[in-house]
Amino acid sequence: MMSRMIASDLAARLGRQAEAVCRHYLPAGRKTGRYWIVGDVHNSPGRSMFVRLVGPESGKGAAGNWQDAKTGEYGDLLDLVRIRCGLHEFRDVANEASRFLGQPHPEPVVRSPASHRPDATSDLGTAARRLFRMSHNLGGSLAETYLCNRGLSVLTGLPALRFHPRCFYRPEDGGLTEQWPALIAAVTDLKGRQTGTHRTWLARDGSGKAPLDPPRRAMGDLLGHGVRFGAPRDVLAAGEGIESVLSVREALPGLPSLAALSAGHLAAVLLPQGLQRLYIICDRDPAGEGASDRLAARAFESGIEPVLLMPTFGDFNDDLQRLGPVALRELLLDQLHPMDRLRFLPD
Repeated sequence: MMSRMIASDLAARLGRQAEAVCRHYLPAGRKTGRYWIVGDVHNSPGRSMFVRLVGPESGKGAAGNWQDAKTGEYGDLLDLVRIRCGLHEFRDVANEASRFLGQPHPEPVVRSPASHRPDATSDLGTAARRLFRMSHNLGGSLAETYLCNRGLSVLTGLPALRFHPRCFYRPEDGGLTEQWPALIAAVTDLKGRQTGTHRTWLARDGSGKAPLDPPRRAMGDLLGHGVRFGAPRDVLAAGEGIESVLSVREALPGLPSLAALSAGHLAAVLLPQGLQRLYIICDRDPAGEGASDRLAARAFESGIEPVLLMPTFGDFNDDLQRLGPVALRELLLDQLHPMDRLRFLPD
């Protein structure tokens, strides 16, 4: 009992310094919004594992909770310390955590006065909705040019996507803030309420992404939610990136779809009531394949039939650009459930 109490207290204290813990034990990762993203708990490069940096001290969604979309591993920061340091005895783990907590650590960069208030999560959601409202319609914008350059042409009826001509970009190293055009996407929950906003900064002529590292970021509450294209009834398609999901929509415009924005978030997508079949839009990389397997297992356990859609190349936007829309449609039709092969085709 005493060990559990000590463990809970240490995990909570580590959670209050979650960003400092990640910078120390997972230096190969980077901060992205409210998460620290890294390849795995062993500090490999990549984007499969995410650590919450903001949240309550305990329970679901607590600061310091982490999950690996590829392997399904999860835990808190005390587990992270144990694994990273190769420790087995609780006494040794507690000593290492106490040693870390006893050292001075630089405070994370405060982006605005709101970022340290108890209602910071709410403030992020408010800022996300404000940014989306301030953005312009997609039609005729540089964001439309960018998507067209990715081989996408079915761009009508996309209320989740907008364009901002001068979206602020703040470097993670504290450098000068810049302004770049950006594709803006609304992240919504199962009830259609906007919980966050995703930004893809663009080159000033719309020819590609801006030369920034990283060129994409999200703000607000993403976990379980996504960028939605169409309203599902009994069938939904879910994938990672906006461009990959839009590529499937290019071939099957009637198929309701969702972009979860990362492998970790794809594995955690919340599934709507009444869903009978879930198409999982896969990416051909270890993180994407792991996330797809995790989501398929969750769907199966919920009584939903999972169907994996596999691209020929890295993702379906690669397929669209390299194979063309006709070949992509044939590739997808071969993988659809027989009942859906005519259902989602264009009129």
